[in-house]
Amino acid sequence: MKPFAMMITLALVTLAAFGQLPGDTLTVQKDSRIDLLIQKQVEINEYTTRNARRTAKGFRIQVINTTDRNAAIEAKTTVYRLYPELKAYLLYQSPYFRLRVGNFETRDEAENYQRQLAREFKQNVYIVNDTIEVNPDKSGER
Repeated sequence: MKPFAMMITLALVTLAAFGQLPGDTLTVQKDSRIDLLIQKQVEINEYTTRNARRTAKGFRIQVINTTDRNAAIEAKTTVYRLYPELKAYLLYQSPYFRLRVGNFETRDEAENYQRQLAREFKQNVYIVNDTIEVNPDKSGER
């Protein structure tokens, strides 16, 4: 029973120290500009998230499928060096590292790059169906 009495005493002392006793009310004045700032941030978040992460069904080219992480990273470096306009995605699904490149909306676009990449990488380079990133501001870039 003693710990309970100590907790009640401690609570009353704490409330008294901060000027609050049971029955007293606390009034908070909020600046109306805070609501405007919150609304503006909500709009910014919605716009940037919606446009930055828009996806669609499309195609990517799988360049390498290996258990050697260093080989996958080396392949990614080679793709960036030779084709800086392509975005590379290094995926790990135990125990394999897969390197897929590009965000192609049509298979024809992917086939053009596939022929070029097949000359550089001697392993099977093939086109896969994938969910691609679509950026409406940069519709010409892949």
